[in-house]
Amino acid sequence: MVSSVTEGVKVSVKTEYQSDYSSPLQAHYVFTYRITIENSSEYTIQVLRRHWTIFDSNGTVREVEGEGVVGQQPVLEPGEVHEYVSGCNLRSSMGKMAGTYLVERIIDGKQVRVNIPEFTMIVPYKLN
Repeated sequence: MVSSVTEGVKVSVKTEYQSDYSSPLQAHYVFTYRITIENSSEYTIQVLRRHWTIFDSNGTVREVEGEGVVGQQPVLEPGEVHEYVSGCNLRSSMGKMAGTYLVERIIDGKQVRVNIPEFTMIVPYKLN
C-alpha cells in the first residue's frame, strides 16, 4: 500500500491483479485498486473530479479525467473516510498510475488538487 497527504487529505492505494479477468495470450491484464480517502483536515470537503495518468510498460500512456469517483462526489467531514474500488486494464504485465483529485472545501469554496500517490500494477509472477 502507498499513501500521500495533501493539505490534510490522505490518499492510500492498494492494488490487486485479477487473473480471472486477464488473458496474457491476448495481452490483456486487469488490475483493481482500492482507494481510501481520509479527511484529516479541519474542513468538510467534497471530491469533485479525478485525473489519472496511466503508464503501461509497453510505452503507452493514457489520461483519464472525469467527475467524482466511481459515479460519486463524496462529502467528507473532518475525520471521515471514503473507500472505493475501481480497475484498470493494461496491454502488458506491468504498469503504474498516478493522479490527482480536485477537492473543494465546503466552508469557502477553495479548491485544492490532492495528490494520488504513484502505484505499480505488476503481475505476481513477474516478481519471482
